[in-house]
Amino acid sequence: MLSHDVYWLIHIFGIALLILAIGGVSLHAMSGGTKATSGGRALASASHGVGLLLILVAGFGMLARLGIEGGIPGWVWAKLLIWAVIGALFMVPYRKPELSKLVWFATALLVLCAGWLAHTKPF
Repeated sequence: MLSHDVYWLIHIFGIALLILAIGGVSLHAMSGGTKATSGGRALASASHGVGLLLILVAGFGMLARLGIEGGIPGWVWAKLLIWAVIGALFMVPYRKPELSKLVWFATALLVLCAGWLAHTKPF
């Protein structure tokens, strides 16, 4: 089993990949790009999927290292919901380009909320 710090680094790397993918797709759609004109669509899709996987695996690895017993706490369920929403936001810019700016800011705010939940563990 890896140390808590290694899981944390993997988790942060996954977050970076996910944010890069959503940001890239959002900016491309904001400037009038489409799926058909996207030269980096495969890279963005791969970054999105790998990022979500790393976030999930490393997050549960950190939970195991924290020794949390008695079920999954509420703050973890909230973070899972946040990451699911962020994961779904990846599809929005090409389907509704007019929402690209909203996706950009919503993603940033949701990541901030996830970080706050991880730091404070309020429930």
